[in-house]
Amino acid sequence: MKRRLTGILLGLIVLAADQASKWAVLHPLNLTDGHFLVLLPVLNFVLVWNHGVTFGMFNGEGAAGTIILAAVAIAVVSALIIWLWNTKYLTTTLAIGAIAGGATGNVLDRLHYGAVVDFIQAHIGPYSWYVFNVGDAAIVCGVGVLMAESLLRGNAGSDRKAP
Repeated sequence: MKRRLTGILLGLIVLAADQASKWAVLHPLNLTDGHFLVLLPVLNFVLVWNHGVTFGMFNGEGAAGTIILAAVAIAVVSALIIWLWNTKYLTTTLAIGAIAGGATGNVLDRLHYGAVVDFIQAHIGPYSWYVFNVGDAAIVCGVGVLMAESLLRGNAGSDRKAP
């Protein structure tokens, strides 16, 4: 039970950090489309409204697309919570909690703004990665942990039994 609560607590922390950072970008910083705030030589804040999914795929589907993407994301988060509840390893639980927290933050954006608020731009000189947010970073880190755990534990350490 303690492991499960730890995963859910991490998810709530990720969700709070994600929503607080987006609020700060939109309100006190008042960042607007296309304007950059240079933080470091390799890091900017720039507001981007992502109407699609990862890397802007399925962008431009309108209000129906927003509802469909939000519904799919809610279903995925529900499945993640069920998975979290049934895991036996703390690392798996924490990774799933991070993914669920980040995904929930993006769902809330879709429902509130009709798009996800992205604003972190990492770059080296002219080479830049996609603009992302705190929730996206938590999702990527969580997936990375799940992949590493799967490779390190192999089938013998899997949470699921073979058929």
